[in-house]
Amino acid sequence: MEKVSFAGETLLRWRVGHSTFLALPEKGARLMNWNIVLGDGSVRDVLYWPENANMADIAQVRGGNPILFPFNARTFDHGDIHFWRAADGVRRPMPMHGLARQGAFKVTQADTTGFTALYLPNEEARAAYPFDYEFIVRYRFEPLGLICELSLRNLGTEPLPWSAGHHFYFTLPWTEGLSRSDYAIRLPASQHYKQDVTGALVPGPILKEIESLANPDLIDTIHLGLRDNTVVFGERGHAGDVVVSLGAQNVPPANAAIVTWSQSADAPFYCVEPWMGPPNSPEHKRGLQFVAPGLVQTFTVAVRVK
Repeated sequence: MEKVSFAGETLLRWRVGHSTFLALPEKGARLMNWNIVLGDGSVRDVLYWPENANMADIAQVRGGNPILFPFNARTFDHGDIHFWRAADGVRRPMPMHGLARQGAFKVTQADTTGFTALYLPNEEARAAYPFDYEFIVRYRFEPLGLICELSLRNLGTEPLPWSAGHHFYFTLPWTEGLSRSDYAIRLPASQHYKQDVTGALVPGPILKEIESLANPDLIDTIHLGLRDNTVVFGERGHAGDVVVSLGAQNVPPANAAIVTWSQSADAPFYCVEPWMGPPNSPEHKRGLQFVAPGLVQTFTVAVRVK
């Protein structure tokens, strides 16, 4: 691990085998870039990071892996976006993708294998999520992959609701001259949903287990009923697939979700997002989990290139 200066910030960089990882843990626990040196000496970006990124507003940068906590995407309260209602019946604000991606973190551990960062909620965050807790992001880096653990410890006296996730921006295409139609994804899901303007889950497109990444029906689709915990995508007929593993069990919980999204058909990235549950979980309850007082829950995701 080494420290590097970039755009007025001090970043941390790891070189592990053929992989290099670049992160700014203090701002959103953001892993920014991951690249691999290939056998011919060329470099492949696995995680995309834009060259003109505004580091002063890193939460809005489309790149790396924003951490989504305590809830994913859009929450609603009786049809009103960016609100949620806890067990006490009080309506509270909740920004898009929650609080952590724009939040401050403290690095509590950093070594040659990765880092651990503790979330430091500000007044706005405490008003939106008024509980006594510790939220920790832990990254472990490997020669051709990473493992990320999101841990929530309940320091209070009432059950703690959450449904967190990741927003990986994968570089695509990663071979010059190819397009999205040259890439396919395997999604072992039995259910597909969209979120409507009121926050409700509505039936989505009919999709095959293996689809072209050029299929527009994949965009903003929530994949549930996962038959196993592994999603694979890559160039048809070539090595170098990306493998995303959701959770530590071979078959995830019934309401665990994978979301596929991209900003446009020609964006230089494609997002494959492992979530504990679908968006708006505090209202419809699918994928909403509770941490009992005094206990800790951990959501683990692994990403590897093979």
